[in-house]
Amino acid sequence: MVTRGGLEWLECGGLARFPWLLHAFSTRRGGVSKGAARGLNLGLVPSDSPANVHKNRRRLFKKLGAEDFALASLRQTHSSHIYRAVGKTPGEPDYHLSGYAAPKLTHNRAPAGDALMTDEPGILLSVRVADCLPILLVDPRRRVAAAVHAGWRGALARIVEKTVGVMRQVFGSDPCYLRAAVGPSIRACCYEVSEDVVAAFCGRFVRGEKYFRALPPQNPSDAMAMRYPLPSLSKEPPGHLADRLPAAHLDLVAVTKDQLQSAGLNTPNIHVAEFCTACRTDLFFSHRKEGARAGRMMAVIGIRAGIRD
Repeated sequence: MVTRGGLEWLECGGLARFPWLLHAFSTRRGGVSKGAARGLNLGLVPSDSPANVHKNRRRLFKKLGAEDFALASLRQTHSSHIYRAVGKTPGEPDYHLSGYAAPKLTHNRAPAGDALMTDEPGILLSVRVADCLPILLVDPRRRVAAAVHAGWRGALARIVEKTVGVMRQVFGSDPCYLRAAVGPSIRACCYEVSEDVVAAFCGRFVRGEKYFRALPPQNPSDAMAMRYPLPSLSKEPPGHLADRLPAAHLDLVAVTKDQLQSAGLNTPNIHVAEFCTACRTDLFFSHRKEGARAGRMMAVIGIRAGIRD
């Protein structure tokens, strides 16, 4: 935890060793926002004003030494769309879908997607979260950085695994040298999901059930469901699974670590911040705990210009 100028953010020791790299996982402490988004709200939400968000971002970026960076951001849609940010436009980056050249964006609205990457200094990649996983990736040999937003839909679509693959394809990154920092998010202790989510993971992944913790039975009639938690044994028609009570707790960190390892990262190079956003609303915003009016944190990463190893 870093405290500076009334603001607090998290840094990963595994990434902080590279002097040419700038990164942070923000908390809610500090800032000027009030009400449901009180503190350092960095997302445009109905409970806060754009002026407050702009002021909060400006304060944080100044403390990080990134006030002159071009901010790259996306309209996050829980997808597996990946963009490469390039600095062709003064003051703001351009975006190329999946690392390939695409028509230049002529409007100021960020494209729809959930992962960003760059090898250019002076671009600050960002993702916004309030329970979902923020994941920062670094290739120290090629000086490539990436930022990924992953909720359960993104995890189901293997977005972090795909991002590693695109880094390999576009920049020549060798996954065995990559570092990953997994930031604060809602953890299995608080993340109840319904049976259709369990069914989706078990249908997509071999032994997908290992990513879930079964809820304790509420009455004796639920005991059989605890012994046989797989949704394929449910007597409900598939279209009615979502109408039932939450079936399990999802461990998004376990899914992410498996995908990073499957993509070729070495386990010691995967660093996880052990914070649950729903348990620690004194430190973080939580959509699940505080509702839709909650503020947003931001995970950022960028490459400093003119700094050697």
